[in-house]
Amino acid sequence: MAGSGTRNWRLVRADTDAVPPSARRFMARARQRKLQAALPWLAGAGVLLVATGLVWLFYGTSVFGVKTVDVAGAQVLDQEQVRAAAAVPADRPLARVDLDDVEARVRGLAPVDRVTVTRSWPSTLRIEVVERVAVAAVPVRDQFTLIDDDGVPFRAVATAPAGLPLARLATPGPGDPSTGSALTVLDALTDDLREQLVAISVASPVQIRLELRKGRVVIWGDDTASEQKSKVTLALLKRKGNEIDVSAQPIVTIR
Repeated sequence: MAGSGTRNWRLVRADTDAVPPSARRFMARARQRKLQAALPWLAGAGVLLVATGLVWLFYGTSVFGVKTVDVAGAQVLDQEQVRAAAAVPADRPLARVDLDDVEARVRGLAPVDRVTVTRSWPSTLRIEVVERVAVAAVPVRDQFTLIDDDGVPFRAVATAPAGLPLARLATPGPGDPSTGSALTVLDALTDDLREQLVAISVASPVQIRLELRKGRVVIWGDDTASEQKSKVTLALLKRKGNEIDVSAQPIVTIR
């Protein structure tokens, strides 16, 4: 008989109910474990994607680019001079601005003593300058060069500022010995003596003299013992005489 030695097989999909509950629970737990294992990778990929987007946004686009350069502290200088020295292109990503380079360029301006550059998000670069303060005016031909307490010449003016003593120096500068001596003496003067000072002349570091109001002159000598010389000079101004010599302390003369 046909089919007596063979069997006909059919592939039949089992109904869900035919799968034992224990097997279904096992498969569900297996799927859950796979999902849990993949979650850290998916989260990491998401974080990396977001971080990459933020880096590109801050460093690669002008969304957070420089729109404003604020300048504070400029008085002798014009704010535009400071901005020009800073040389920061408009819309340059604020995060990519090299603050040290900007500070160095602004510090190259003669009147600038100190400078601080900071970022102010989202789009402002702030430059704060501290300008040099003049302590004396050096006559140079038909104008005056202002120097600060380090002896740095930083500005030329047509007229010496009122209340600022003249400093008669051949080669003013921070490395000039005569300039250093002049600054030492100026720093040692009492307030009362400083008010009467018209000019300080330094032919050499050992030839210093003060020119006071009413044509009086003080022969100072070198810059040693300047605080003592200042006190002695102030006391001797009460006496008559147009020339006071305090160069050979403790011996003084008045003529």
